[in-house]
Amino acid sequence: MDINMLLFGVYPYIAVAVCLIGSWARFDYAQYTWKAGSSQMLRKKNMLLASNLFHIGIIFVLCGHFIGLLMPESVYHTFISTADKQLLAMVSGGFFGLICLAGLVMLIHRRLTDDRIRATSSTSDILVLFVLLAQLLLGLGTIVASSQHMDGSVMVMLANWAQEIVTLQPLDAAAAIAPVGVVYKAHVLLGVTLFVLFPFTRMVHVASAPIKYLGRRYQVVRQKS
Repeated sequence: MDINMLLFGVYPYIAVAVCLIGSWARFDYAQYTWKAGSSQMLRKKNMLLASNLFHIGIIFVLCGHFIGLLMPESVYHTFISTADKQLLAMVSGGFFGLICLAGLVMLIHRRLTDDRIRATSSTSDILVLFVLLAQLLLGLGTIVASSQHMDGSVMVMLANWAQEIVTLQPLDAAAAIAPVGVVYKAHVLLGVTLFVLFPFTRMVHVASAPIKYLGRRYQVVRQKS
């Protein structure tokens, strides 16, 4: 088994297995650790702006990746060409990627420079921020690399890889991604690694979207007489 097959044909399934089993184990045995661990109460300055920039940016980036990688060519060719789809991905991904990057840098600076927040931060809290920073920078790097070939050919290879992985065809997946450049492979590999880190960090709060929270009744708080 060559390294390309191991990293891009086998590793994604290992990562998903670790993500699912690890998340189940953490939720079952350590529910009280299943949280974002907000530090807003320690210092509110710039927290709202940084958090909003990061979350708005990353939500749009993730949605763009999901749609762009998993939508078959036969579907999107009815309303957009491959080249135009790449241009759209570069512009929108670059815009929201920079928004996310600005928020993330502010969050990292806040966590490392505020003594109280740093003291309450675990190693995983800091690690995941820097892993996300590296992933964002790699993602923005792929936009620069993509500007050298605007025909959308590499984007098709990456989409084929994702679709082959989802349809449980690891051999075809590894073959599809083999010709792409190093920056793309590094971005994909680190993205897969995020699935491995997911159960062991604060990222688990992503799986706890508070849908019912939006329709909650107001809490009535009275002063003690």
